Amino acid sequence: DVPRPRVAAVLAQLRNLGLKHLIMLTGDNRKVAQQIAQEIGVTDVEAELLPEDKLATIKRLQKEYGAVAMIGDGVNDAPALATSTVGIAMGGAGTAVALETADVALMADDLGKLPFAVGLSRASRAIIQQNLAISLGVIVLLIITSVLGLVQLSWAVVAHEGSTVLVAMNALRLLGYGLPKTLD
Repeated sequence: DVPRPRVAAVLAQLRNLGLKHLIMLTGDNRKVAQQIAQEIGVTDVEAELLPEDKLATIKRLQKEYGAVAMIGDGVNDAPALATSTVGIAMGGAGTAVALETADVALMADDLGKLPFAVGLSRASRAIIQQNLAISLGVIVLLIITSVLGLVQLSWAVVAHEGSTVLVAMNALRLLGYGLPKTLD
């Protein structure tokens, strides 16, 4: 039982992104699991778990923390992967059941991509919220000014189309997304 290469660095990046609870669920011996967890920087360990125990743990964690992501690669992980908010299967080493059950498959078995995916999803959410605020703000402004007769309808249409271009350009910022250099 040895950790995957660079897993400690990946977990450090996830902590830097604000993930506070990194929990290892394993069917392995408790003593070995605790030793590996300490070595890689996992916050909590639950060992000697059967598949139904992992499933119960995921349900408990969801009640306690809300959204829960789980990474797994085996048949024993499939029920917990299916129940977690986001199930992530390790593609190359993963079983077919784990791959079919998960929401996301890391095909190259590279955990190093996980911080990028988390950061990109957060950036996407922020841009979506910005775009909704821009769109709704412009629409409300145009309705009010059009009803009050402050702006002609033709200019309101031009302003609305301009806001559409602004929203699209804002979304294009995601093409340049990258993790901050302090995390590399």
